[in-house]
Amino acid sequence: MKSLLRAFSALILLAAPAATIQPAFAKEEPALPQGLQTDGETPWIYRGSDVPQDKDWLFGELDNGLRYAVRNNRVPPGQVSIRVRIDAGSLHEKESERGFAHLMEHLSFRESKYLGPAEAIPTWQRLGATFGSDTNAETTPTQTVYKLDIPGITPAKLQESFKLLSGMMRDPVLSEENVKAEVPIVLAEKRERGGAGMRVNDQTRQTLFAGQLLATRLPIGTDETLTAATGKALQAFHDRWYRPENTVIVVAGDADPMELARLVEQWFGDWKGKGPHVPAPDFGDPVAPEGADPANPLGEMAVIVEPDMPRTFTYAVMRPWRPVNDTIVYNQGLLLDAVAQSIINRRLEARARAGGSFLYAQVAQDDVSRSTDATFISFAPLSADWQSALADVRGVIADALASPPTQEEIDRELAEFDIAFASELEQKTVLAGSKLADQIVQAVDIRETVAAPETVLNVFRGMKDRFTPDEVLKHSRQLLQGDVIRAILVTSDASEGDAAAVRTALAADAVPDGSARLAANSISFDDLPPVGKPGKVLSDESLGLTGIPDIERVEFDNGVHAILWSNDAEPGRVTVKVRFGAGYRAFKPEDAPYVALGEMALVGSGIGDLGQEELDRISNGRKMGFDFSIEDAVFTFTAQTRSADVADQLYLFAAKLGMPRWDPNPVQRAKAAAELAYDTFATSPGGVLNRDLDYLLKDRDPRFATPDRAMLESATPEQFRKVWEPLLKQGPVEVLVFGEFDHDATLEALRRTFGALAPRKPIPADVAARLPSFPEADDQTTVLTHRGDANQAAAVIAWPSGGGVESLRESRQLEILTQLFNNRLMDAMRERAGASYAPQVVSDWPKDLSKGGTILAFAQLKPEDVPVFFAAAEQIVQDLAATPPTEDELERVTEPLRQLISRASTGNNFWLYHLEGASFDPRRVQLMRSLLSDYSQTTPEIMQILAKRYLAARPGWQLAVIPEGQTLATAIGPGSSAARALGR
Repeated sequence: MKSLLRAFSALILLAAPAATIQPAFAKEEPALPQGLQTDGETPWIYRGSDVPQDKDWLFGELDNGLRYAVRNNRVPPGQVSIRVRIDAGSLHEKESERGFAHLMEHLSFRESKYLGPAEAIPTWQRLGATFGSDTNAETTPTQTVYKLDIPGITPAKLQESFKLLSGMMRDPVLSEENVKAEVPIVLAEKRERGGAGMRVNDQTRQTLFAGQLLATRLPIGTDETLTAATGKALQAFHDRWYRPENTVIVVAGDADPMELARLVEQWFGDWKGKGPHVPAPDFGDPVAPEGADPANPLGEMAVIVEPDMPRTFTYAVMRPWRPVNDTIVYNQGLLLDAVAQSIINRRLEARARAGGSFLYAQVAQDDVSRSTDATFISFAPLSADWQSALADVRGVIADALASPPTQEEIDRELAEFDIAFASELEQKTVLAGSKLADQIVQAVDIRETVAAPETVLNVFRGMKDRFTPDEVLKHSRQLLQGDVIRAILVTSDASEGDAAAVRTALAADAVPDGSARLAANSISFDDLPPVGKPGKVLSDESLGLTGIPDIERVEFDNGVHAILWSNDAEPGRVTVKVRFGAGYRAFKPEDAPYVALGEMALVGSGIGDLGQEELDRISNGRKMGFDFSIEDAVFTFTAQTRSADVADQLYLFAAKLGMPRWDPNPVQRAKAAAELAYDTFATSPGGVLNRDLDYLLKDRDPRFATPDRAMLESATPEQFRKVWEPLLKQGPVEVLVFGEFDHDATLEALRRTFGALAPRKPIPADVAARLPSFPEADDQTTVLTHRGDANQAAAVIAWPSGGGVESLRESRQLEILTQLFNNRLMDAMRERAGASYAPQVVSDWPKDLSKGGTILAFAQLKPEDVPVFFAAAEQIVQDLAATPPTEDELERVTEPLRQLISRASTGNNFWLYHLEGASFDPRRVQLMRSLLSDYSQTTPEIMQILAKRYLAARPGWQLAVIPEGQTLATAIGPGSSAARALGR
C-alpha cells in the first residue's frame, strides 16, 4: 500500500490525515485494559472451540457482561471502524412491539445523551463520515448493529465517537415527541419496501417458518404496532434488551488496539442494565404435521398468485437449529457440505444451459436466524408446466443422492475452493477493517468463531483426503434430510395449481437423472489457438503522471493502447479492464432488444471453440472473471485476477474480440430471463423507474428502452450475431492492468493477445456523433403508472448538466452542490415531513461524451405527497441560487468527500477509474493533479453560481409514477407534513 500512498502524495493533492503512514496514536504504555483476555485465557468467542485463535484480534470481557474485540488494521489508512451489536432483533419483540427493534435503531440516531434532536447526521458529517455508508445501522430478526467508519482519525475524533455512541446505546431520548417524529419515517421505509415482492416474501416466510416466531416477526413491523408506539413502551423495550450483557463492541482500524480497548472500557465499563436480566425467547423449531411420512415429511404448502411476478418454486428441507461447538471437525463437515452443494448446483446449471425446463435452479444450505438449519431448493420454471420442471430438478438431486460423484467432479470443486481460500490469504493485508469488523459481528450472530485466512486454508488442505466420493455422497444425503419439507409456488395464474397440487408433486417419487453429470474433459490454455501474430510495441513510456513514472503507456503496431501499473499496494490482486468500441452510440433504434440481451448473453456465447461450459472448465482453479458492460461511449470487459493468471485472462478478453463464438443457447436463455422478469417492473414505482427512467431522460431514445415482451419474442440468435459481430471489431482498444503482476511477462502477454488482434475498424462518423438528448423544458409532469400498492408513488426532477473532459473540474464541483442539495432534501422530506425514507440527489457526468450529464433528485412517497416533493425540490433550488450556503453546511459536505477520496486513493481501482481513457486523452492525466481539491475545496459563492447555471436556469423536468387508476395530485393538500417539508 505504501506505493499508492506515495503516489497520492506525489500529486500534491492536499493529502488528508487519512493518507499518513504514521500510527494514529503515539505508543504509550499505561495499564492494561481490565477486561482484556490475555496470558492464556481463552477469549470469549473461542470458548468450546479448538479452532486456532486469530492472533490479530484482542478480546475482552467486562464485569458487566459486555464483550469486545479490537485490532489494528490500516485499510484504508487513517480509518477506524466501530460496530456495536445488540443481541436483540425482531424475534425478541412481543406481539404488541412488532417493529420496535428497528424503530429503536432509528430513535438512537434521533436524539441521545450527547446529541440533540436531529444532530446525529450533521455531527458525523463534520467528523468526515458519510451518512448512509460510513454511518449506518441494520436490524435483523436476531440483532441490531450500529456501524460507524470514522475517516481521518485523530485521538480527539475517536474519543468523541465513542462518547457519542455510548450516549446512543445507553441513553437515547425516547420522548413522545421523538417517537411521533420517527414513526412516519419508518412507515415511509415500510411503504417503499411494499408491493408484490413484499407480499410474496411475507407469505413465503409464513409458510416456510410456520409455527415459529420468524413466520411473523419481520423487522419493519406493522402499521398498527408502529402507530401505537409510545415513548414509555420503547423505553421498556430498551431497558429489557439494551444491556451490557447483550452487547458486543468490535473495533478495527488505524489505531493502537490497546487504546481502542481502553476506550471501550472507558465509555461502556460502568454501564448497568435496568431491572433483571431477561433471557431471549424461544424462537421455536420447524415441526412436521402429525402423521407425516418420516421418509418424505411434507408439511405446509402454499401457492402465491401475483399477476406480475415471475413463476418460481421453492421447497425447503428443514431441521431444528441448535448451537454448535465451532470445532475443526465441525468446519470440516461444513466444507464437505459445501462441496456437495457445489457439485449438485453445477449439474443443475448444466441442465439449464442445455435448454431444460427451468431457467435456473440452486440448492443452498442456510442457518436462518437461529431458527432453522435448512436446505433450500429454488428454481424458475420456463412454462406453466412447473410440475415437469420440479421433476427435472428433483431428478438431478435424486441422482446425487443415489450414487456418489466422480473424483473428477470433486476435484473440480476443490480447485475452486482452493483458489478462493488461497486468494483470501494472499489478500489478508488489504482486507478493509470494516469487513473484518463485520465478520466478527456475523460470527457472534450465528454463535460461531472467526478463523484467520491461513487457518481456513490449512484446515481445507489438511482434509483433502476426506473429499472422497463416498464422503461427499454421505453429506449430500444429510443435506436433503430433515424434520419437515415445506414448499411455495409463485405464479401469475391461479389455474396453474393449488397447495394440494404442490403436495402431490412433492409426494411423487423422484426419478434419478444422471444426464447432467459432467464427464471429464480437460482443457488447457496451451491447446488453444493463438489470437494472431504477436504484435510489436511501438512505444513504451511513462504516462506522464507527476511523481509516478512507473505508470506506463504502451502502444502496439495495430493501434491498441495499454496502461500498466505494477505495484505492491494490494498483494495478490490484479484488475484488468478493457475499453473498446462505441458503447451505446453503436446501436441503431431497432437494435434496442439486443442491447439488453448483449449484456446478458455476449460473454456466455463463448470464444473460438469454447462455450460457457468450456470457459468454466478452463478457468477452473484460477482466479479469473469476465464482466461485460455497456457504457456511454465504450464497451468494457473487467476482471479481478492475480499475477499467475493475468496472461490467460488477457487471452480470454482478446479472443472474445478476435475470435468470438455465437452459441445460440445463451441468447435464448437471456430472452427467457428477460421475458419472465419484464412484468415485475410494473409492480412498484421503483421498478417502473428502473424500466423507463433512462429512456425518458434520454428524450425517449429507443436505444435506451427496456425491451418489452413483443420485442423480446421477435429477437433471434441470428440477429443477435448480426448486431454484435461488427461491434466487436470496431473502435479503439485500451487495456488497463493495475496491481501486483510481473511487468515483463504481462507486456509479453499483451503482445501475444491484444497486440495480435487485427487492426480495428474505425467508428463511423455518424456513430461517433451520436449524443444523448435531454427532454425539452416545460411545465408538464410526465406521468407513468404502476400496478403496486395504492399508497406508493415516486417522483423525479432532473436537469441537464454536461459532459466531457473539458469541464471535468466543474463536474467535480457539481458533486459538492449535489451533496448540498441532498442534505437539504433529506432534511425537508425525511426529517421534517417524514414523507420519504431516503430521498436522493445524484449527479452523472459522462467523461467520454461532450454532453448527456444530468442532476437528478428522486424520492419514493405517498401519491398525495408528490407535489410536496416537487415544491420542496424547487424551493431548495431557488434558495441555493439566491443565497450562498453557510461555511458549516459546506464543511459537512466537503470533509466527507475529502475523506472518501483519501481512503479510495489507497486502492488500485481508484487510479484505474480516473486514468481510464488517458492513453488516448492525456488531459485526463493532468486533471489528476487537482482531483482532491476539486472535490473538497470550494466557496459558498461558487456553489451559488453553479446552482444558478445548472439548476435555476431552466425548469426541472418532472416525472411521477403513481398507482394505476389514480390521477396525479397537483396541489399540496392540507396537513402538517407538507408545511414541515417546505419549512412553513
